[in-house]
Amino acid sequence: MTSLLPTHLPALLSLDLPWGLIVAIKTAVVLSIIPAGALILGYVFLLKMMSHMQSRLGPMDPGGFHGWFQLIGDGIKFIQKEDIVPAEADRRVFMAAPAVILISTFLIYLVIPAGPRLVVADLEVGIFYALAVSSLSVIGVLMAGWASANKYALMGALRAAAQLIAYELPLVLAVVGVVIQAGTMSLQGIVHFQANGEIFGFGGLGLPLILTQFVGFALFLIATQAELTQTPFDMPVAESELVAGYMVEYSGFRFLFFFMGEFGTAFAFAGIAATLFLGGWSIPGVEGTVADILGPMVLFTKIMVVAFLIFWVRFTYPRLREDQLQAIAWKYLIPISLLNILVTGIFKVVA
Repeated sequence: MTSLLPTHLPALLSLDLPWGLIVAIKTAVVLSIIPAGALILGYVFLLKMMSHMQSRLGPMDPGGFHGWFQLIGDGIKFIQKEDIVPAEADRRVFMAAPAVILISTFLIYLVIPAGPRLVVADLEVGIFYALAVSSLSVIGVLMAGWASANKYALMGALRAAAQLIAYELPLVLAVVGVVIQAGTMSLQGIVHFQANGEIFGFGGLGLPLILTQFVGFALFLIATQAELTQTPFDMPVAESELVAGYMVEYSGFRFLFFFMGEFGTAFAFAGIAATLFLGGWSIPGVEGTVADILGPMVLFTKIMVVAFLIFWVRFTYPRLREDQLQAIAWKYLIPISLLNILVTGIFKVVA
């Protein structure tokens, strides 16, 4: 496992700084990315893109130019609402559940590289680590559903657990083809493999793995949609049946924490997809400090492209039934992902 010491910091942080200060800076940066990513995706896609796609006037009117005040108004609304805990709830577990989900989101960002040295921890098992810690969110969901002392919340939590378990497998299997082809589980290593690759003998543009792993990319996006419990995989929070599912008893800033966890995780998964399949931060012919400066902007652009696909599906398709949701995972996605691994392995050996 690669060290977390200054060898993987940008030049600015490679100075002779105390180890504790370095950790504090890294933590502050990652913690700031979570609400920033949630706000960006919420504003650009949930409020603006959806408004245009579905002809909703509300999010385009408040505040004058293009409804810019809508997001601020929503934030003020959440903050000023009373923090209510049901009388029969397990108070400590109920209050801790949103934090567990946010911690899971926080841990994902630690291994996503934004430049040659802009990564908190370049782990040799980076993608395995990212997918493993993302699964911790199901614990927070179960905590919220069980501690709420509400049958709708419990049903939503159990649906979410069943769904997350079902789609964890195709999510992992979709990544295996990339790992086989790149020969490493390090996200930074996968970026370098794509940057140094060749397309029919031409290496000027690298080799974005979406060209060879387009099946894995599609599987990853579908499984990500289910992991985020977004339409058409939003059975855990089906308002027509469960009101708000495992979040039904939460109010104010704790409900906002669930919102931040969902959209922060969407930003993180879009970052992982951009890193695995679109070359991440790499720019053809650009290396060193310049890559550290331009890399975050390049990665952000790719993240927004992937996020557009995720939210496009969310605003387009109707909700699946529970049996349809499980059938897609076990009958289709897993066999297709296994076939993709087999084909990738054959080409790896032949080549």
